[in-house]
Amino acid sequence: MRAVDVNKIIDEARFNRFHWTVLFWCALIIIFDGYDLVIYGVVLPKLMQEWQLPPLQAGALGSYALFGMMFGALIFGPLSDRIGRKKAIAICVVLFSGFTFINGFARNPFEFGVCRFLAGLGIGGVMPNVVALMSEYAPRKMRSTLVAIMFSGYAVGGMLSAGLGIYMLPNFGWQSLFFVAIVPLLLLPVILRFLPESIGFLVRDQREAEAGRMLARVEPSFRAQTGDRFVIEAAKGQKGSVGQLFTEGRLLSTVSFWVAFFCCLLMVYALGSWLPKLMNSAGYALGSSLGFLLVLNFGAIFGAIGGGWIADRLHLRRVLTVFFAIAAVSISLLGFKNPTVVLYGVVAIAGATTIGTQILLYAYVAQYYPMHIRSTGLGWASGVGRMGAILGPILGGMLMAAELPLQMNFLAFAVPGVIAGLAISLVGRSARHAPIEKKNLAFAAESGKMEVD
Repeated sequence: MRAVDVNKIIDEARFNRFHWTVLFWCALIIIFDGYDLVIYGVVLPKLMQEWQLPPLQAGALGSYALFGMMFGALIFGPLSDRIGRKKAIAICVVLFSGFTFINGFARNPFEFGVCRFLAGLGIGGVMPNVVALMSEYAPRKMRSTLVAIMFSGYAVGGMLSAGLGIYMLPNFGWQSLFFVAIVPLLLLPVILRFLPESIGFLVRDQREAEAGRMLARVEPSFRAQTGDRFVIEAAKGQKGSVGQLFTEGRLLSTVSFWVAFFCCLLMVYALGSWLPKLMNSAGYALGSSLGFLLVLNFGAIFGAIGGGWIADRLHLRRVLTVFFAIAAVSISLLGFKNPTVVLYGVVAIAGATTIGTQILLYAYVAQYYPMHIRSTGLGWASGVGRMGAILGPILGGMLMAAELPLQMNFLAFAVPGVIAGLAISLVGRSARHAPIEKKNLAFAAESGKMEVD
């Protein structure tokens, strides 16, 4: 009987066609996910006009999807550790695609809000699962980069939503943007055909033959033999639980992740929901205001991929701390009158260090926790963070209703960046690091890619 170290094979594998497949399908899911989420910020000015929504009600309406995302992350993150990531992802795609499509038939704010909540369950649930799946199969030396590239699909979806909004809103109405969301549901059979199951789940479920075939796809030089015993971080049959997020020196880091997620998502969704409306109120035409949302998400792609590339050479904690500081400064500057070109540049930087940083946060959490509690850790960090996401649109509505100067609105959005930077700087600084954190630090040090704190 041969003991096969699953983690070692995956960590040292060469990037190949299998990795491309996982990256492509996970990124495609996230693109649709990002489209469905950002769509509210695109249609908000039209909805406020058509349904005569006051700012506070508009902010609350925008939070319905985020309530759903919170519950979706809390439910489907841990659930996938038990039923497998593939099934959990399929359920989430049905939820967010189906109910976003139905949203186009909403006749009033109540129906709109119910559909947004149900779609939010899928949007929030799919994120931790595709991140965990990509992290699980990515070679160690490029893990942060691959997760960042995959998750930058969220920003691509946001750009797609804003870009289509510029054309479709005046020509076909706000409902047309929701009808586009049926596409991922139609593609679901193809997605399930090519998306692999979690190898950690296969091993825990004692499906050795499938695990052997999957490892051969990850590393073509590997040949499974009869009687192979697959060794992985968690023992066979071990199930993840929320309590394990606070054991083995993980308490401080888990709480710090939750605070960072809360603050980061507050900034992301406050900007995503209210940036077009704030710029519209500041005197910019609606098409130009949607252009700012487009640039915000465009900047996020560079922030995520560039940050992931840097993080594979330094430590994610350092990169995230610096990014949060830049986010606070750039958001503060949005409230001041600048030439249009300069303003677009500042918006791009804000996108890179808010949405882009959110993507890197997912990558950090995925690398920090062991495989058997990875989705649980991601799901709970994301779920707690959704409270900040819920507060973001509401905060924007309160600030708009108070009719404060433009600078004060953006300053309020910037403060969470400072808090998040302080929180993330504490990750891994407890009495003893969690095992996965120690392993990552040691690997990077041996590779000569960073200096261990």
